[in-house]
Amino acid sequence: MGAQNPTEPTGLRWWGMTDKGRFRQNNEDAFLGLELDGREVFRLGKVGEAKFEQGDFIFAVSDGMGGANAGEFASRIAVEKITQLLPSAFRLRATGFRRGGTDFLAEVIDQIHAEMRWQGRAYEETSGMGATLSMSWFTPEKAYFAHVGDSRIYHLPKDGGYTQITHDHTHVGSLVRSGQLTELQARMHPAKSMLQMALGGKVDNVDPHLGSVIYEPGDWFVFCSDGISDGVSSRKIEDLIRTPSQVAIKYPPAERLIKEAWDSSRDNMTAVVVEVF
Repeated sequence: MGAQNPTEPTGLRWWGMTDKGRFRQNNEDAFLGLELDGREVFRLGKVGEAKFEQGDFIFAVSDGMGGANAGEFASRIAVEKITQLLPSAFRLRATGFRRGGTDFLAEVIDQIHAEMRWQGRAYEETSGMGATLSMSWFTPEKAYFAHVGDSRIYHLPKDGGYTQITHDHTHVGSLVRSGQLTELQARMHPAKSMLQMALGGKVDNVDPHLGSVIYEPGDWFVFCSDGISDGVSSRKIEDLIRTPSQVAIKYPPAERLIKEAWDSSRDNMTAVVVEVF
């Protein structure tokens, strides 16, 4: 057998954490880690490491919204539907079925949206519930992603810098992308949390942001709810992952982000950090 290509990923390490924060009574965020091996799906622990020879991997963050406990229920629907639907997609891909990973993720998004809409109509206590969802399917070749709302996925290449690979589905987010607002101005904007698109709610159809990223050993990915990104700048997120202070390095990467956002965030906070090796 030939030697492994040094730029070919062999596996992933991950860290996940969620916290209701200082001001919320309950936690409407949820996160998910899965391993798919073609036969069944395994839920990953909050911290772990595994190689691609064991299968593909799914990571996701969802931020629910709605009255009473509806938001908590909505984010749970999102992650549970992923658990149910992705194994069949993996099996089709493994048999050589030619559809791309983003096609499968788009179908998952549609089915989650339909389920939330049905639940919202069927039960008064969940009427109008909705959720954001940012998820990625890691294969040995690339990471496919699908996204709705204002949770985020960042890609931190091994050579430095960062890219927010998802678009915030807010008016303020569109102003940042067009250069009319800086990130700092956006974080201070009174309408920063007004979503233009979310799963569930009263919108008939959603148009998710879909794409893929080719990655290599040494790269990092950060998934986070807006409770993190509202309190921590993108540059600071990169610093906390790559070059943490002597104090911050004592904590796992996901916990670093939550501790940094703790004082300024008024929302639930969730982070999943993935390292490629």
